[in-house]
Amino acid sequence: MGSHARAPRVVLTDHPWPDLDIERSILSAAGIELVAGPMETPDAATVEKLVADADPDAILTCWAPVTAAAIEQPKNVRLVARLGVGLDNIAVAAATARGAWVTNVPDYCVSEVSDHAVALVLAHGRGIVDFDRAAKRGRWDPSQAQLTRISELTVGIIGFGRIGRETGRKLSAFGCRVLAHSRSLVEAPAGVTIAPVTAIQDQADVIILHAPLSPETEHLVDRAFLAACRRRPLLVNVSRGGLVDNGALLEALDSGSLRGAAIDVLEGEPRPPREILTHPRAIVTPHIAFSSSASLRDLRRRACEEVVRVLGGE
Repeated sequence: MGSHARAPRVVLTDHPWPDLDIERSILSAAGIELVAGPMETPDAATVEKLVADADPDAILTCWAPVTAAAIEQPKNVRLVARLGVGLDNIAVAAATARGAWVTNVPDYCVSEVSDHAVALVLAHGRGIVDFDRAAKRGRWDPSQAQLTRISELTVGIIGFGRIGRETGRKLSAFGCRVLAHSRSLVEAPAGVTIAPVTAIQDQADVIILHAPLSPETEHLVDRAFLAACRRRPLLVNVSRGGLVDNGALLEALDSGSLRGAAIDVLEGEPRPPREILTHPRAIVTPHIAFSSSASLRDLRRRACEEVVRVLGGE
């Protein structure tokens, strides 16, 4: 008698949440075996070994790097699924070469990331972080306030997809003048003006990055970019740390050519340069803009549903 074929198998490279109830429920109901990696994001070599040992039909990843070497290991990999939006941690070309799908969940956190971008603008403009820290140290000195009328700001948004559009809509409601730039942008919603990057550098009091990370956008914000900014803008990054050159950012904060940085993502995370984390002109959150109870439920469910669909032949 021949042996039974094994159930389809999925390797989950990393999961920055404490349980796997959602993943196990959806995958087991479809007869798919789950092999789970660690909560903490592993390095490329660890992922490659995990994949080689499991020989999966699909790889499910959050932040861990899925290299060409990892994708080439399994006998019959059919899918690399991202628990997130960006695909910069996946060797997409290697997956394509093997005939494997690459999926993501592009709209699970539109509300959260746009909320976070607006919150960072408000926190800086209204001095929330500095005055909270001062008050807790026993310093009660409202005469030190040099705050901003939010409705008078010109805000430039670089990257105007789902999240950028929602950020623009929310800031327009505050009365801000909104300039938007995206390579594919041909028509803007009411209250938003399409603008080249040079116009944003020339006119913006706040520059918000919503662009994806790619070879073309890596270190988009470098020394030359910052030198061309005329209004000492606040730089807000809620997209990918690699969009910004850390050295250029630190120099601009030190010199005052940026009035501040409000950042949820930093190159080198989860251990980015301490000089930026502790800089008095920086507000930093640890890559949480995407997060809410609702967004994480949606993300986990929909990424697993993509696995079920592809392994089911859809």
